Amino acid sequence: MSFRLAAYAVCIEDGRVLIARHVPPIGESTWTLPGGRVEHGEDPFDAVIREVAEETGYDAVVERLLGVDSRVIPAAVARAGAEHQNVGIFYQVRITGGQLRPERNGEIAESIWTPIADVACRRRSSLVDIGLALAQTVPATGHVAPVPVGGLIQH
Repeated sequence: MSFRLAAYAVCIEDGRVLIARHVPPIGESTWTLPGGRVEHGEDPFDAVIREVAEETGYDAVVERLLGVDSRVIPAAVARAGAEHQNVGIFYQVRITGGQLRPERNGEIAESIWTPIADVACRRRSSLVDIGLALAQTVPATGHVAPVPVGGLIQH
């Protein structure tokens, strides 16, 4: 089983959420949250700020920890064809500066602010729904119930 520790930014302003269009080398693009892998020795708090800057061009500050999600993706639907566990740390972040742009030399083709209500109409990673659920419910335990995957939602 492969394993990934990642940090994700949930940026919500005026009823809109910041999402990023991930274009993999093979397969269809999906919308996701800014964020990604925590490097060896890196603090997830620092990783989410770095990832927002790399993927969107924005400067951000962390306002609070929203929660942690751990899910195992079955081999049949995992990108690498082997069972995969993703542990995601979700932070509420606020944009403080910078200029919106695509990721340089990366897989994020664009980032946009979209009304939260419009997210359901987009082909998206389950990470988007997890982050929005955490931001809307702010569970005391920091744990969100499993998000059903199907339809427009992808792992």
